[in-house]
Amino acid sequence: MTIPGIEDIRSAAGIIAPEAHRTPVLTSRSLDRITGAHLFFKCENFQRAGAFKFRGAYHAVNRLETEEARRGVATHSSGNHAAALALAASLRGIPAYIVMPENAPAIKKAAVKEYGGHITFCAPTLAAREETLAQVVQQTGAVFIHPYDHPHVIAGQGTAALEALEEVTAPDIVMTPVGGGGLLSGTSLAVKALSPATQVIGAEPAGADDAYRSFHSGVLVPSVHPQTIADGLLTSLSERTFSIIRDHTDDILTTTEENIRRALRLVLQRMKIVIEPSAAVPLAVVLEHPQVFEGKRVVIILSGGNLEVDRSYT
Repeated sequence: MTIPGIEDIRSAAGIIAPEAHRTPVLTSRSLDRITGAHLFFKCENFQRAGAFKFRGAYHAVNRLETEEARRGVATHSSGNHAAALALAASLRGIPAYIVMPENAPAIKKAAVKEYGGHITFCAPTLAAREETLAQVVQQTGAVFIHPYDHPHVIAGQGTAALEALEEVTAPDIVMTPVGGGGLLSGTSLAVKALSPATQVIGAEPAGADDAYRSFHSGVLVPSVHPQTIADGLLTSLSERTFSIIRDHTDDILTTTEENIRRALRLVLQRMKIVIEPSAAVPLAVVLEHPQVFEGKRVVIILSGGNLEVDRSYT
C-alpha cells in the first residue's frame, strides 16, 4: 500500500501549479469573536471546479503515461471529484467517463457535463457505482482514478495544507472535513512533516460518523445509511486513508446538523463567501466544542463552494 510523503506532496504542488489556483487565506473578526478562536480559512471554495478535489484529480491525471492517458480516465463520484476529474481530463485533452448516482446534486451533474465528462447514471448505492464503473472501464479501457484511495490524489490534496502553512506559520490546529479521507490524509501528512507540533483534527457530521468511530475504535467502520446535509461526506474511509489518519491525525470530532446549518449561515452572512455544507463542518465543530479551540490559532480548509442555491438548508 503506497503512502505518499512530503516530497510527493511538494512534487504534486509543482505539477498542479500551472493550472490550480493558489487559493487565499481569509480571516473574520466577527467569527473569531463568536468562537473565541483565531480562525484562518483556506478558501478551496475558490479552487477550479469549486473544490479542493481539483488538486488531486489534476495531479493524478498528469502523472499518467501518454499511452495510459490516451485511453481516458474514469471514476465514480456523486459530485466534486467527478467535476474535478472531468476538468482535469479536458485540460489534458483526454476523455473522462463519470459514473454518478441518479440522485447526485443537480449543480454537480451540470458541472461534469460542462467540463465535457461522459456521464453514466446508476442507482445510489456503492455496489451499483462500482458495478457500473467496472462495465465502463471494460468498455472504454479508461484508467480508474479513485476519488480518494489513490496516492497521487492524496498527495495532490495535501498541497492545500502546504500552501496554508506558508501563510500561517505554526498554527495550533489545522482542520478539514472528512468523508473518504483524501483531504484529511493529505493534510495530515503535510502538516506533521512541516509543523509537527500542530494538531490535525478531522470534522465529521454526527449523522455520518464512520470516520469518528473508526478513529476512536482503531477498527475501520464502514458508513451505513449516513444522514446529513453535508453530501460530500457520505463515503467511507479506505484502508489507505484510515491507515494515514490513524497514524498522523490527532483527533476526529463530530457536530450536529443544527450546527452545520448555523456554520453555513455564519460564513455566508459574515464572510460574504459561498461554501457548501460539507465545507461548513469544521466551523460547526468549533462551535460545538469551544473548549477545544478557545484562544487557539486554527486553520480551517473550506473544502468547496458548490452550494445548491435552490435548496433549503434551514
